Amino acid sequence: MRLLFIGPPGAGKGTQADQVADRLGVPHISTGEMFRDHVARGTDLGKQVESIMAAGDYVPDEVTVALLEDRIRQQDAANGYILDGFPRTEAQVESLDRLIGVDGLDKVVVLDVDEDELTERMMARGRADDTEETIRNRFQVYQGQTQPLLDIYDSRGLTAKVNGLGEIEEVTERIIRALR
Repeated sequence: MRLLFIGPPGAGKGTQADQVADRLGVPHISTGEMFRDHVARGTDLGKQVESIMAAGDYVPDEVTVALLEDRIRQQDAANGYILDGFPRTEAQVESLDRLIGVDGLDKVVVLDVDEDELTERMMARGRADDTEETIRNRFQVYQGQTQPLLDIYDSRGLTAKVNGLGEIEEVTERIIRALR
């Protein structure tokens, strides 16, 4: 299965992608993790993206797509994968379509969470940058950027909305049921 996980910051996308990837026997491909790995290893790509990421900017799509293309061609992704963190914009959807085809994804799992509950959950983490104002702002940015993607994937009949609140195992089971 080739899946895409979408959800607001703090919704548990990475955690759920790991859980579901283990269950399905496919890799969880997080573009953010891949970039951080390249930076940590000091590769040429890592050096290229480190300053971009440090400035808080998005890595250019062509760089991300090249990295993703290399990753999904690896042997462990032959039977499928879970994408997390890409695409985030309409232009990135078009890039992904060029890479894997318009019918390249089997399902888009949308972790649906209530803004108030998500804010409470993230504030409980106690991170310095998790103020109520910044969390709500990130949620609004996510809504604005992501709705066009959901419209595209809805029109293709690919989206499966899953309640993202609850215990990790509960949410994983909801996702597995939605994929059947």
